[in-house]
Amino acid sequence: MDPNHKVAEQEALEQLDPLASVPTFQGALGRLIGWVDTLFTVLAVLALVAIAGTVLLQIAARLFLPFSVSWTEELSRYLFIYMVALSVGVVLRQHRNVSVELFHHTLGLRARAVFQVLICLLVVGFAWMVLPHAWQYAMNGAWQTSPTLKVPMLYIFFSTVVMFALLLVYGAIGFLEGLVAIFRSPERPDAETP
Repeated sequence: MDPNHKVAEQEALEQLDPLASVPTFQGALGRLIGWVDTLFTVLAVLALVAIAGTVLLQIAARLFLPFSVSWTEELSRYLFIYMVALSVGVVLRQHRNVSVELFHHTLGLRARAVFQVLICLLVVGFAWMVLPHAWQYAMNGAWQTSPTLKVPMLYIFFSTVVMFALLLVYGAIGFLEGLVAIFRSPERPDAETP
């Protein structure tokens, strides 16, 4: 990718989301996190493509076959659940979640980093509290199977464990990136404020 294009993309993202200006980890650690991001993004995209294929199969079966394929609706629901669970960490890290920005653009770089630290601390605390209960919920699925696919519901309920574990890990990464930005980044004037 062209370096100028990457800089222009980063500037556009900072204009859309002021918290994107908080620097992320660089070097070997940054590359490792980037690879993990790519892995979970690819898995989420594969789930989305599988959802599209399943829905198209369902539509085609209803139009062209004398019977309907009953398992497609269930499979598309489970794929959607895993798509969300697998992408939640990357969405948090890249600030792509829906948010209300009332004052973020008025903050300087350190204040944005402090805000990120506080938000990530809340996310980590919530995920830490919920994760044991998500595990118990997943274990309840060991004695059940899905109605049409006959898949043990343990695998479906385990998506909650995946989701809160990823929130915990990615929240901790965001917390650490915010701390590093608070103590190491010099305050710079924002280009987007008039």
